[in-house]
Amino acid sequence: MAEQSRLARLLSQRILVADGAMGTMLQDAGLEPGTPPEVWNRDRPEAVRAVHAAYLRAGADLLVANTFTATRLQLERHGLADKVAELNRLGVELARMEAGPERLVFGDMTSTGALLEPFGTLSFAEARDAYAEQAEALAAGGPDAILIETMMDVNEGRAAIQGVHDATDLPVICTFSFQKGGRTVMGAGPAEVAQLWQEGLAAIGANCGHNLQDTLAVVEELRRLLPEATLMAKPNAGVPVLGEDGRTHFDVDPEPMGAFSVRFLDAGARIIGACCGSTPDHIAAIARAARAYPSSGGTNV
Repeated sequence: MAEQSRLARLLSQRILVADGAMGTMLQDAGLEPGTPPEVWNRDRPEAVRAVHAAYLRAGADLLVANTFTATRLQLERHGLADKVAELNRLGVELARMEAGPERLVFGDMTSTGALLEPFGTLSFAEARDAYAEQAEALAAGGPDAILIETMMDVNEGRAAIQGVHDATDLPVICTFSFQKGGRTVMGAGPAEVAQLWQEGLAAIGANCGHNLQDTLAVVEELRRLLPEATLMAKPNAGVPVLGEDGRTHFDVDPEPMGAFSVRFLDAGARIIGACCGSTPDHIAAIARAARAYPSSGGTNV
């Protein structure tokens, strides 16, 4: 349990700055649309490491491994079901190579992409097993914690948390993506998500989502519902907009996002980063705001 004690100790001492988007950066480096980013852990490791290194230079205290969609259920859609162990382990190892012993590394996982019963055909047990398999593979790379993010279904979130606990002793963090009106795509609100705190989490919160203001409202409500919980906020860099160049851009620049991040800290977030559309410049602005925050305690791990 050394990793868990280290994470808990650091969270009690200071705000931790997480990294930003991985997919956005890999696409800029040439990742083709529709290609699982995790394949680059094997085929283009230098590109993945370069993204991690850029976020560390920007001031990130923790790196999230490039393993977001690497459950068996996601990978099998690309004919990669037999690569779960390899791609997840490599993803964590690449992040650890850059982070070294000083910075934290989180293994990353998300929705299976399938609906659980009764809305779909995937059983709770099947989902839990898929998450346990991924968690075991992530643990082989040596992460400090497992992050379950961009979740929408509370039941699937519970399956993921339990699956990680089945396979590892690592601390678990779970964040949901909330849309306009403070509900997930599956209709869950902060009150339903807050129930997952009882599953044994190191932190809970919101990532991705509709916009900064709506994500902030969710974090504020989670603080009201769970006054003792450790909160994480990793919002998108605003709302996606299709640019004249035919590419998707996000409408919040680094400095405004850094200024807004103070509001997440005021709401009680102890882990703060950014999601879709963000870059190292966004994380640098957030890191500056976190370091200047009165109760930050500094952000160097």
